[in-house]
Amino acid sequence: MEMVNENSNFIKTIMKEDLESGKHKEIITRFPPEPNGYLHIGHAKAILTNYLLAKEFGGKMNLRFDDTNPVKEDEEFVQGIINDIKWLGVEYNELLFASDTFEKMYEHAVELIKKGKAYVDDQTPEEMRENRGTLTQPGVESPYRNRSVEENLELFENMRKGVYKDGEKVLRAKIDMASPNMNLRDPALYRILHTTHHNTGDKWCIYPMYDYAHPLEDAFEGITHSLCSLEYEDHRPLYDWVIENCETEAKPRQIEFARLNMKNTIMSKRYLKQLVDEGVVDGWDDPRMPTVAGLRRRGYTPEAITNFIQEVGLSKAVSTVDPQMLEHFIREDLKLKAPRTMAVLRPLKVVITNYPEGQVEYLDAEINPEVPEMGTRQIPFSREIYIEQEDFMENPVPKYFRLFPGNEVRLKHAYFIKCTDVIKDEEGNIVEIHATYDPETKSGSGFTGRKVKGTIHWVDATHNIPADFHLYEPLLIENEETEGLPFLERINKNSEEVVQGFVEENMKDVQAHDKFQFFRHGYFNVDPKRTKDGKLSFNRIVSLKSSFRI
Repeated sequence: MEMVNENSNFIKTIMKEDLESGKHKEIITRFPPEPNGYLHIGHAKAILTNYLLAKEFGGKMNLRFDDTNPVKEDEEFVQGIINDIKWLGVEYNELLFASDTFEKMYEHAVELIKKGKAYVDDQTPEEMRENRGTLTQPGVESPYRNRSVEENLELFENMRKGVYKDGEKVLRAKIDMASPNMNLRDPALYRILHTTHHNTGDKWCIYPMYDYAHPLEDAFEGITHSLCSLEYEDHRPLYDWVIENCETEAKPRQIEFARLNMKNTIMSKRYLKQLVDEGVVDGWDDPRMPTVAGLRRRGYTPEAITNFIQEVGLSKAVSTVDPQMLEHFIREDLKLKAPRTMAVLRPLKVVITNYPEGQVEYLDAEINPEVPEMGTRQIPFSREIYIEQEDFMENPVPKYFRLFPGNEVRLKHAYFIKCTDVIKDEEGNIVEIHATYDPETKSGSGFTGRKVKGTIHWVDATHNIPADFHLYEPLLIENEETEGLPFLERINKNSEEVVQGFVEENMKDVQAHDKFQFFRHGYFNVDPKRTKDGKLSFNRIVSLKSSFRI
């Protein structure tokens, strides 16, 4: 995987200066997901940022699970995240778990107590919230803040032994209840949770808080640059307080950058989990989801995602990206990779009345005209074919150049046909078109006798593969009409349309994740879940055209 542009960024500059000054001998970064859900496109930015920057300077990146909250964590998410990261092409140096260092974290907490820097508080969570103060008013010190070191050590040891109930006591840092930074108003370091942990089982019933555990994990690993999103900027003084007061050997530096925001895209793991839990979508890998698993199932490639992330770049400024930018990069990636083929999504039968009954001929068609070395394929053609319903109009509107009574069009890779009759059912619906073909107009024959303005695609009616096609719109609707509505009321009820149609006969042996460009319809991916037992299912990755420009 290569950097796709040479755009510099402020983090790269910091790393370069730190190496040149001798502050660090190598760059070590980490990606620290919490295993409480699957990764989404925003996490992909964080992963690739950490990985590509470390790689550029010949350094290393660790994958570390911040598994400090067993209530929400699951082994399924651990494996899912590992799979996603490998699929993205990211090679991590070590696979680590915060929970493997719980004993060291506990020992540091004991040292903080001995220094008079931490105390056990008996206040309820509600009392702590109430006494925390506001942005304009200082907090109120806990009545338990000045317990002796000996009492705090005994209480903390009893917390570990399981003497107390959940929420009965908490270990807090002793910093400054009047600090203008709310994060420094004696933040909690440990809470009691009597629940089984996915990694440590029932060994622990106290668990470190994220803002305490995170800097220690970075220090234990020798991380040089701890990259995170802007919402952690106010947490940096606490991060530095933990590093300083725990006197760790390594002194990581936290640096913040703007997270990825995309229009009409859900970038909250909590909301994504709600969609899964309430059955609004077909799991974390639903092709409408902005998860890495969903994007993969939809048909996006690691190369397209990486190029997109590189183009977005790093900044301190918060901005929102148009999803069309991501679509641009998948088109660019697939246009030279994906075979071209024809699929009819909403079939309308055409009977070519002057074509010999029972005859089948095979026509040559290029697999990808932009890559001649991909060769050609054979397409069956006979008396009956399917075209798209939208490619026929009984009473054509102005500038309609496709098929209508008396009009002639070219069938892609085949012949000119002219509509001669329209067959309707008892209710007046068009069910069949009759046409004639001109055998002199065969594609590739050099025929120059006359021109036609329209070219339409088709699939043979007797030699084909039935398939279903899933067509997608954004899952989230963000506009003036939906502003302020509850989350679920902003979900697009028309985000998925399923149609039944046909693909060319030569598609019978396609495999999951094979990608194709269907003439005029766009790029499609063979769905890995729904394609089974001889049934073919395709997800539209993206349409062919966009007004977006890089």
